[in-house]
Amino acid sequence: MHFVLLGFSDLSNLQGFLFGVFFFMYMIVIVGNSLIIILTRLDPALQKPMYFFLANLSSLEICYVSVIIPRMLVNLWTQNRSISFLECATQLCFFLMLGATECFLLAVMAYDRYVAICNPLHYPLVMNQKACVQLAVGSWVIGIPVQIGQTAQIFSLDFCASNQINHFFCDMPPIIQLACGDTSIHETFVYIVVMVIATITVVVILASYSKIISTILKLPTASGRTKAFSTCSSHLLVVVLFFGSASITYFRPKSLHSPGPDKVISLFYTIVTPIFNPMIYSLRNKDVIAALRKLLFKK
Repeated sequence: MHFVLLGFSDLSNLQGFLFGVFFFMYMIVIVGNSLIIILTRLDPALQKPMYFFLANLSSLEICYVSVIIPRMLVNLWTQNRSISFLECATQLCFFLMLGATECFLLAVMAYDRYVAICNPLHYPLVMNQKACVQLAVGSWVIGIPVQIGQTAQIFSLDFCASNQINHFFCDMPPIIQLACGDTSIHETFVYIVVMVIATITVVVILASYSKIISTILKLPTASGRTKAFSTCSSHLLVVVLFFGSASITYFRPKSLHSPGPDKVISLFYTIVTPIFNPMIYSLRNKDVIAALRKLLFKK
């Protein structure tokens, strides 16, 4: 009827310290991404498709960490690590849906940069308001039915041994490890779903950036190439951080999974990436910095 999230219980002397660290990280994610959303809504210079998708990404990051960190903080504060079967399934379902949304949203942002750099004259026509809203809504909802089905399949397994999940949230690999009997079919289904989503989004991203790089290299001036690269480098860095850490978790052979390293790797794509996203986009983007200065000057 319930599971036990072991989390970082092996670090018994550091529970208070870990609570403070994760609470501080959570506040950084909330404040940083909320500031991006506010700036893109208030500043006229940021009323562009690029920043519309950036605001969507920031909203997603807030939801993403809110699925995981508050529960982790409660566990660290109360030392009561019990989580009901339904709560665990709900957490995993929202985590998977938001993870799929991030994959598709990063692909849409890459396509937006492709149109802006490779077809600048058609950019206002192709990326009009209606198209932007449709792409954003599609990114949010396209993975919902698949991830609900995947969650239902995983929690239809028989759990007849230990109920202790050696992780800080309900993720697929540690939950499947608790199941009895042959789980190869379920593991194969997980790999197929992850592979399909990753392949579609990575192909779009790679295709977009191959065209972008080809176009940038043909620009006549060094300043033009530098400006074009600067508008893409932030997004590309976020893509590498997210897909790199997630792929290590979900594409590693089962024999190489170990609770300690798995937790550290999971921290990157669940907490560290959402922290760095607003920093990367604000520190490397002159428009965002200018909007922030105007907001602070008015205050």
